[in-house]
Amino acid sequence: MGEIEYVSESTRDRWNAYPLISVRSYQTAVNLEHFKDNAYGSSLTLGSGRRDHREETSLSYGMVFDAGSTHTSLYMYRWPGNKENNTGVVSQMLVCDVDGNGISSYARDPPAAGLSLRKCLDSALAVVPDNQLRETPVYLGATAGMRLLQLQNQTQSDQVLEQVTKVIQGYPFDFRGARILSGMEEGAYGWITTNYLQEGFIKHGFEGGWVRPKGRKIWGALDMGGSSTQIAFTPGQPVRDPASALGPKLYGYQYEVYTHSYLCYGKEQTMRQLQVHLLKMSGSTRPVNHPCYHLGDNLTLTLGDLYDSPCVVRPVTFDPASVVTFTGTSEPLQCLNQIKNITNLAACSLAPDCGFNGVYQPPVIGNFFAFSAYYYTFDFLGLAPQSSLSQATTTIDTFCKRTWNSLKKEYAVKDKYLRDYCASANYIMTVLLDGYKFNQTWGNIYFQRQVADTDIGWTLGYMLNLTNLIPSELPLVVTGVQRSQWAAEVFFIVFAVFLSLMVLVLLWLWNPQDGRGNK
Repeated sequence: MGEIEYVSESTRDRWNAYPLISVRSYQTAVNLEHFKDNAYGSSLTLGSGRRDHREETSLSYGMVFDAGSTHTSLYMYRWPGNKENNTGVVSQMLVCDVDGNGISSYARDPPAAGLSLRKCLDSALAVVPDNQLRETPVYLGATAGMRLLQLQNQTQSDQVLEQVTKVIQGYPFDFRGARILSGMEEGAYGWITTNYLQEGFIKHGFEGGWVRPKGRKIWGALDMGGSSTQIAFTPGQPVRDPASALGPKLYGYQYEVYTHSYLCYGKEQTMRQLQVHLLKMSGSTRPVNHPCYHLGDNLTLTLGDLYDSPCVVRPVTFDPASVVTFTGTSEPLQCLNQIKNITNLAACSLAPDCGFNGVYQPPVIGNFFAFSAYYYTFDFLGLAPQSSLSQATTTIDTFCKRTWNSLKKEYAVKDKYLRDYCASANYIMTVLLDGYKFNQTWGNIYFQRQVADTDIGWTLGYMLNLTNLIPSELPLVVTGVQRSQWAAEVFFIVFAVFLSLMVLVLLWLWNPQDGRGNK
């Protein structure tokens, strides 16, 4: 893993021999921000990475750890071994949730981050055939939680990655590296996963050739994690900000994708920002009224925990051991207004093409999948996969007005999740309507967790890229029936039918019978 390997000769000059494996053995360097070309701000050419050359096997396997800010999950995929890949051939066969919080929470105890992965690695070990263990690639991608830790303490961030690397390398898999994804990568790979599963890029035609589906829909991707939220889609106009554009080349077709990641605007960090904002607005009043919490609910935190994030502004001086109590008031309108206050809906420099927090965004177009926290929140409220805008608004308002006691009687959900559904639902509405401007196209959003029994997220797109399962050029090898063979077979069948009919006619003429069966 410590050796430096390079991309193929055909792309080496274009990418200036950028290494697939960096000097640090635990980091696989495929940062999209390093891939520049003249047409777009960044260019992503999938299928140009390290190619697997294997003995023919019935199935191949690959795994990706999604090391998020609040938890880590292992996704295992499989596909026909040594066959030219077509859309949808990769299937998800295992999802394992790692016990405990995200790996960034182990900043003060890095070895524990590695040990937390053992349960899922053991599960994978039991699934992959023994003769394929060494050929099964394993990746670990860390997202916004580790991006924040990297901003706070680079040393701790490196130590956590070193420890998870150490543990994974102790298993007989082909470990390909642990690294922190940029926000742009996270958004782009989510977009790739979405359209790969939807067969938007390419499909295998009836005649045996690779074709782009007629009238194909290229879907947008809306992802919301604990510490960041991403949007990625192909706009109907040229992207005006090169820093927000990617030019992926997939199956010989060049796309222009707008993508942006809002660090600190994931669900958990937004809830933290809201608490800090309410505390500041309350002055010396205690307890602090929280309009998004339900009447009868109280939450007490230390100031040390409250301000333990680079996403909030700390007071110059404060006592970390002091406590503050938030008490619920069940006021949905006030809840929505306070969330809008912290979301920063001011215009950007390229107005009116704006998202939120002063970020440029072209107008949304087409259909979108909203997954992760989008899905979990709306599914809990009974609004997934789709609902009208009026239904969503009414349902959220009704839920937010309920008392804590009534919710506790109805739902067997942990308090830390149950108390945040009102705030997170209002935050989602704010992002989608006031931020991304889905006011007129609300019906284009589908709140879903899976497509074709596969979770939507960045992990599949990441693995497809690094294992070269999506080529940059249109596949030359036809894996079905070729056009000439298909035409010949059709001709043979028609000719055989014609010949059979002629034989029957000749037999009838040669030996005619009357209507009673007599000669």
